[in-house]
Amino acid sequence: MTEIVAADIALPVPPRAPEPLSEADRAALRRAVAVLERPSLAARLSAIAGAPLDLIGRALPETVSEAITHATETAMKGALTVALATLPRQAGEGAAIVPAATPERPGLRGRALDLLERYPPGDFGHKALAAVSGAVGGAFGLATLAVELPVSTTLMLRSIAEIAQREGEDLSRPEAALACMQVFALGGRGGAETPTATDSGYFAVRGALAKTMAEVTRYAAGRGLLDEGAPVLMRFAAQVASRFGLVVSQKVAAQAVPVIGALGGAAVNAAFMDHFQGIARAHFTVRRLECAYGKEVVREAYEAERAALAG
Repeated sequence: MTEIVAADIALPVPPRAPEPLSEADRAALRRAVAVLERPSLAARLSAIAGAPLDLIGRALPETVSEAITHATETAMKGALTVALATLPRQAGEGAAIVPAATPERPGLRGRALDLLERYPPGDFGHKALAAVSGAVGGAFGLATLAVELPVSTTLMLRSIAEIAQREGEDLSRPEAALACMQVFALGGRGGAETPTATDSGYFAVRGALAKTMAEVTRYAAGRGLLDEGAPVLMRFAAQVASRFGLVVSQKVAAQAVPVIGALGGAAVNAAFMDHFQGIARAHFTVRRLECAYGKEVVREAYEAERAALAG
């Protein structure tokens, strides 16, 4: 009888399953999903104004809507310049990229930015400064929008950048600096309870901005001077402004109530800042988890949490 001898056969090793999120990271993601998918700014502003924002907004004249659009686009262009102005010219160099038209930061706005960089006020401090800015807007009305909105936006950007750094972002990288700008677009979503024409999921908004972000990143890499009128910068600023403009309209509608005054204006701006700080914490939590576990794993976990939130 022939003896059968078992031969050692090397079996293929199945690919290692991705590491599941830890309990702490799963909880952090759950909180992020709740903030990103159900923003509550409109409800908070309606409570401050004492009336639904839709009704107030429809009562605003067309000239105000045009002023909001112009102010929003101007604010986003300025914010993008500030965001990129923090990047080093070349790897290993400490000097920052500067706009071609403004080689230095002259004037009151420049000195204010330098002070904010030297003495970061933290989340509460930024909120307090935004409240002061809102108080001025509430006291003097819509005439101050063109001045007040860029100030508020710059304050928000500085606060967003601080939050990004706390979540481990390296803001010397163009992609990380532009991720701060993404927050303005993400914060412009209406959420599941108040859907709008520009509303879409968190990853859909990131995807819509991804191509232009990559183009801006390539443009900014290795440059010492930035042309603020460069088509790629204008295109990215316009994309963000189209979504950010939604919440700016809500903010202006709340501040347009005649009886709201300086105190109401301060409350509106404080809520505005708090909203975007929350969006920033959630956004950079997702990005931190993507670095730790991989984008596909986090995307799958995010969608599971979103489904549970909707159910």
